[in-house]
Amino acid sequence: MRGGSRTVQQRVPTPVTGGSALPPVERTEDHRPSTGPGAPPRSRPSLPDLAWLPLLLGLGLWSYALPRIGFRTMGEYGLLDRLPAVFFAALLVLTGGFLLALRRAGTAPWWPAAYCVAMLFALKAPPAVLYDSVRYPWASKHDAVVNTLLANGELRPHAALSGNMSAYDQWPGFFGLNAALVRAFGVESAAAYLNWAPVVLGLLLLPVLVLLYRTFTEDWRLVWTGVWIFQLANWVGQDYLAPQGFAYLLHLTVLAVVLRHFVLPGSAGRLRDRTFLDPAAAAVPPPTGRRQRAVCVLVLTPLIAAINASHQLTPVMLCVSLFALLFTRRYRNHGLLAVAGALMLAWDLTMGRPLFTETLGTLRESLGELTRNSRAGYAGQLTGPGPELAGRANVLMVLAVAVLAAVAVLTRRRLTRSALPLLLVSAAPLPLFAVNDYGGEMLFRVYLFGLPGAAFFAAAALVPAAGAPRDASARARTVHRRVAHVALPVSLVALTAGFLPSYYGKERMNYTPPAETALVTRAIDRAPEGSLVLAATGSFPMALHRYDRLEHWFFAEQELPANERMLADPARHLADGIPPGTRAYVVLTRTQDIYTAGEGLLPPGGFATLRGELAASPLFTVVEEHPYGVVLEYRSPAR
Repeated sequence: MRGGSRTVQQRVPTPVTGGSALPPVERTEDHRPSTGPGAPPRSRPSLPDLAWLPLLLGLGLWSYALPRIGFRTMGEYGLLDRLPAVFFAALLVLTGGFLLALRRAGTAPWWPAAYCVAMLFALKAPPAVLYDSVRYPWASKHDAVVNTLLANGELRPHAALSGNMSAYDQWPGFFGLNAALVRAFGVESAAAYLNWAPVVLGLLLLPVLVLLYRTFTEDWRLVWTGVWIFQLANWVGQDYLAPQGFAYLLHLTVLAVVLRHFVLPGSAGRLRDRTFLDPAAAAVPPPTGRRQRAVCVLVLTPLIAAINASHQLTPVMLCVSLFALLFTRRYRNHGLLAVAGALMLAWDLTMGRPLFTETLGTLRESLGELTRNSRAGYAGQLTGPGPELAGRANVLMVLAVAVLAAVAVLTRRRLTRSALPLLLVSAAPLPLFAVNDYGGEMLFRVYLFGLPGAAFFAAAALVPAAGAPRDASARARTVHRRVAHVALPVSLVALTAGFLPSYYGKERMNYTPPAETALVTRAIDRAPEGSLVLAATGSFPMALHRYDRLEHWFFAEQELPANERMLADPARHLADGIPPGTRAYVVLTRTQDIYTAGEGLLPPGGFATLRGELAASPLFTVVEEHPYGVVLEYRSPAR
């Protein structure tokens, strides 16, 4: 022992951030006094002791901003220009707190988790807390299905229901679940909790994403950054109370189990060698035998059956993803794919047969129509400052996530090699662009199903592996660290800025004043059974109330040129389409006006023209007029 110090051997534990086990290193144990001029600098307080400060501050700012959001006076930019500055400050504080918590994610992963939950709540809870009506007017049709199921005790999968409602009776699993929840909660209808669906589904997705990402990385920083990016990039709006959000949760759950427990023996090869892996990569999960995989198939079968009973598209996405896994040695398991395919065909050929055969009939027409299949809506041309900004933000968000993911795939090839199954299942839905437009929504659905893997690789581009390559120079390591320290916060702030217009830029379409809802409800309740309800579009509240007793015609849900011809004489156009002797009512509301203008279904001023022409026509009589809409009855010549 020399100079008041001694050298000891101490084994450094394996870093929880994903590096391999390090050999013993020498550390000098200093015996200098702990105080005085020669004392070493005191260590800083550990991060978990301080991590709650930005969390509480961010939530406090958000709570202060919430009642100051002017959602009732939204203009052309939706909710964007009604959010106070303190709301944006809250998001910045939460982002900063997350970045601080990320530095100790390996030893205290609950702090990044808490920030992910807080950010999810901050981004998607405002409508649930503030709105006095159902967000997304078209979501009310799901409430209508639940109410019909509760009232009648059954659905009619083979009945021809107008308003495209037959599909919901053919895939009733989600609605049966919600009918049970309505009874269990003792509420009047699913509308009581409908606006909370994005928050609840986001919370349920969080552990599934963690399990999925932990299969391919041991670095908790990478895991939580992937979850954070997923939340910011999930602007698609498919997480409301709908079969898609529920089936999507089950879909990712099935994939997480498969990627964790379906590894074939002897298929890992060098991927179990830590020296061959990326420092952040996890070794391939332990292999399973035939009996274990058979048990897993039995466990997953009810989940796959629930997917098939709830949604039309998700079973196709699941089968495509399982098929993509056959291209890897690790998951070349034909049994589960056969089970998933058999369950899908069994449902499509029985309960879902009417829509399935109709879809097959239109498949040839849409096959290969890439431009049409990837359009963003019925007309494909968003109009108005808010919708146009939202459309540009959508494109930029897709490009940003895709570019970041591509950077990781190209620069972290060892991680890409070990996480190849996740890359394959995320890229598998892309060919569906060429198959069908899915009512103008295929673009959004493909992006949604590819997002989990894209978010993981985007995070890998921003969170470097712990420790730089040994052959890198000191200068290169320094530059590497500095770039990472700047790129991560800048990217997260940019993605947050992109989320807001993407999610809230068209919010005028999504919020409906209660007075408008009451007007529509009165009009539909007055209509005798068998009457025909006409509206420009079905995107308005209570549009499909009593859908099993009425007929519907949403006459403007067609291409813009056809609607321009219709506006030349709208009264005659509608009268010609009403069957003789049918009681018919036209319902035109404020929400329809906003939707048809924003989605480009009608030209500027087209809705005002429509409303004025019908009100002045002798073929229609005004039943009720309100600032939020008008109800007209058709005066049939036979009457």
